[in-house]
Amino acid sequence: MDPLILLRRLSGPIFALNPDLIERAEATPDTVLTMVNGNKYLICETLVELTELIRDHRARIIALAETMALDSSGVAQTAASHGNTPRLQDVSNPPSPVTSIRSREA
Repeated sequence: MDPLILLRRLSGPIFALNPDLIERAEATPDTVLTMVNGNKYLICETLVELTELIRDHRARIIALAETMALDSSGVAQTAASHGNTPRLQDVSNPPSPVTSIRSREA
């Protein structure tokens, strides 16, 4: 899953943007994105289209995370495809209760 959304600059070229780094978006009448580092982008998409793109992007991320959490084989496949080993804890068999190593009489 790509962590970026695709937008079109007002001048024409398409570029990828991390939507988590957008500080604000304004319609003046063109849509101006101000990033957290102060960079500004003038894009062709309307404010409504931009918010729909961001909403859909985040919904896909949440859906993928839920699928990965529910399907342990999906977690292994996704991690293996990226060359990582899964680091999830198996919660289906909880650990035994904690026992004290000190006597309570002391």
